[in-house]
Amino acid sequence: MGKYEIMYILSADLNDEARKNEIEKLHGILTAQKAQVKDVKEMGLRDFAYPMKKLTKGYYVVIKVSAEPEGLKEFNRLAKLDNNVIRFLITVDHQ
Repeated sequence: MGKYEIMYILSADLNDEARKNEIEKLHGILTAQKAQVKDVKEMGLRDFAYPMKKLTKGYYVVIKVSAEPEGLKEFNRLAKLDNNVIRFLITVDHQ
């Protein structure tokens, strides 16, 4: 299993309950693929440097996971289809 860091931005329009459910859903995608979510940092609502999908703010979340590449492919596929995910980035964690 490799170690990865995933940063994703959720729509700022989500209320607290919907945002919590969306985060659980995204983490559930990873755990269903036998990945382990190690650390979750909710960075909160932030302004964008430029508009993305006609939005100017988003809710940032950074997680560290141990996962197989196949599990990340499934996360990648489903996150692209999710309208509440504005953008995401998966990087290798070298720590």
